[in-house]
Amino acid sequence: MAARAQIKLMPEMFQSNGCASLEDTKSTVSKVQTRTERFQERVRKHIDENYSEFMTNHTSPDIFLEESSSLGREINDLLETVGTEGLAALNSSSTQLADHSRELRELMLGLQVSEHILKIDELFQCVEEAKGTKDYLVVLDLVGRLRSLIYGEGEAATQDVVRIFQALECYETIKVKYHVQAHLLQQNMQERFDRLVQLNCKSFPNSKCVTLLVSKEEGQLHDIVIALFQERYNPVRLCEFLLENCIEPLILKPVGVECNENAEAGTYVQLSLSYSTKESGMASGTSTQLRPNYKQVLEHFRLLLQTLSGINHSLSSSQHVFSIIGDHVKDRMMHLLVNDCLIPAVPETMEEYQASTLCEDVAHFEQYLADSFLINPEVDRGLSQFIEQYETYYRNRLCSRVLESTREIIQRDLQDMVLVAPNNQAMDVTGCDPFLFPRCMVSRSAQDFMKLMERIMRQPTEKPGEDEADPLAGVIGMMLQTYIDEVPKVHKKLLESIPQQSVLFHNNCMYFTHWVAQNANKGIESFPALVKTLQATGTMHFRVQVTYQTSILMDIMESFEFESPHTLGTGPLKLVRQCLRQLELLKNVWQNVLPDNVYNSTFVELLHAFINELVRHIFTQRDISATMASDLSDLIDVVLEKAPKLFRDPHEVHQVRSWMKLQQLKTMMNASLKEITELWCKGAGPLTANYKADEIRYLIRALFQDTDRRAKAITQIM
Repeated sequence: MAARAQIKLMPEMFQSNGCASLEDTKSTVSKVQTRTERFQERVRKHIDENYSEFMTNHTSPDIFLEESSSLGREINDLLETVGTEGLAALNSSSTQLADHSRELRELMLGLQVSEHILKIDELFQCVEEAKGTKDYLVVLDLVGRLRSLIYGEGEAATQDVVRIFQALECYETIKVKYHVQAHLLQQNMQERFDRLVQLNCKSFPNSKCVTLLVSKEEGQLHDIVIALFQERYNPVRLCEFLLENCIEPLILKPVGVECNENAEAGTYVQLSLSYSTKESGMASGTSTQLRPNYKQVLEHFRLLLQTLSGINHSLSSSQHVFSIIGDHVKDRMMHLLVNDCLIPAVPETMEEYQASTLCEDVAHFEQYLADSFLINPEVDRGLSQFIEQYETYYRNRLCSRVLESTREIIQRDLQDMVLVAPNNQAMDVTGCDPFLFPRCMVSRSAQDFMKLMERIMRQPTEKPGEDEADPLAGVIGMMLQTYIDEVPKVHKKLLESIPQQSVLFHNNCMYFTHWVAQNANKGIESFPALVKTLQATGTMHFRVQVTYQTSILMDIMESFEFESPHTLGTGPLKLVRQCLRQLELLKNVWQNVLPDNVYNSTFVELLHAFINELVRHIFTQRDISATMASDLSDLIDVVLEKAPKLFRDPHEVHQVRSWMKLQQLKTMMNASLKEITELWCKGAGPLTANYKADEIRYLIRALFQDTDRRAKAITQIM
């Protein structure tokens, strides 16, 4: 019953859907299948001729696409006519009809594959037509659609269609043709771009001339740039040219720049750069003279970007042409810009600092680069970091400049000297105002050194922010410490061998000590320690020289010997005169250099050592004859006559502790036994000021013969 009902139902269903009978359905399916097979055969022939045999073919794919669409609609209508329920009934009653339905679906899939190929073929023809009009954006779009169809990207076709298509013999040929078209497109766009944007570089033996020509045809330039950069363009060659021939020279070298807004009959903007390729500047240490001014560098950089602005089009909401170029050049560009242009442009003096607009200029330039999309200021912070560290760079430059000047002054000859405080006599300094610096000579270099310190102290005193360090803090202390450390090293041999050098260094240190004390209220760091170190250093080297001069006198006096027990001979007199000549030479190089009080105290010390040594040698004689006593008196007279002349004021010689002792020794050489005992006067006479009783007794024994009178006199020396 159910089977009969189902058989009865099927005619009714087909009749209700427009089919008179099952036989009509079979006939319709057969006809559609035949027409589809004939259509596919014609399509296959068209594809073979185009992609296998490459025969001349004038058939348009549009005709096939229209027929394909018609067949597709007819098959869809037929499938809809059968219906889902009808198809189920057919499957139950007639296997043949069910097979026809599947054949229809397979025909539909084959038809879709044919249509897929025809669309590709149509796109190839459209590419050729668009290439004729040089509409590169259209060509680029067509090539992109071709790629989607060929490689099954996006929603261009179902996976079954793509799978069947990629299994066909024509697939490889179509793919090759696509790659040829894509390559030709890239090549044509590159050639067109090279005509619109011409980059030329001519090299000469010692120079280069770089020319950039950018077309003013905005429409063409826009289309070709957009098309080129969207088609996976590799800008390495362009970026390397700009970096090597434009950006690096603009930063590192003086560059001659010419800009012509109406080059090539007004069709191009031209920028010409010319510069030397010699490396001698860097090698010879004159790079600072050849370094271009930072304002000039930034201005030339703007000209370069303005010239190239015609290619700086938007490729997407987040990407421009310059941002792609920036990805290749900005790291090297920023490094050179900061290290080889901006840091060397940081001021070295307070005057330059006050007048400098470097930070403002860099901030404006960074904004310009950001507006041009060459950098992303949130990521590429090289210029921002330079501005943030500007104060540190300035302090380092200032200190470096000061130290450089300090070392240059230190290298100068100490012997080149100048008189300072000419009106401050010794009595004024010690009596009227002990804070006056005494009249003396200092090295001219020391005076220049002081002028440098005073210049630093006179710098504008605008207070930095609370969180900012004073750029001059510690500079004076650093300079003086460098002077203290370096002068003894630089002038070591001269300080040891030339008396005047050590004296001048001593004066220089005292000169600086006085200056530091006068400026103690101006914030010089470590003021007490500096004063102490300066005094100690100057005194130490001066004392070394005084000790050395004393040793010279002692070395001379070491040869002091009497010719015989009864006569003095000529040797001792020669040695005494030699010592006096040595002191005279020292006077000539020290008297006008040292302050009077220092000179006097120094010569008092030297004379005391010399006279003490002379007296000691005389007291070594056990027997002094009358003749020898007379000769010794004459010898002492030479010292008593010459020594006062070593001082500007002869009375200063009385400051020598052994001076009176020498005078008394001369007196005793000519005195009688009675006169000597009277001068001793039982320990209350003038001799007691400089001599001990043992010394007087020893001298009496040497001068006088052994008699009762000598014995009695000796007993009176208590």
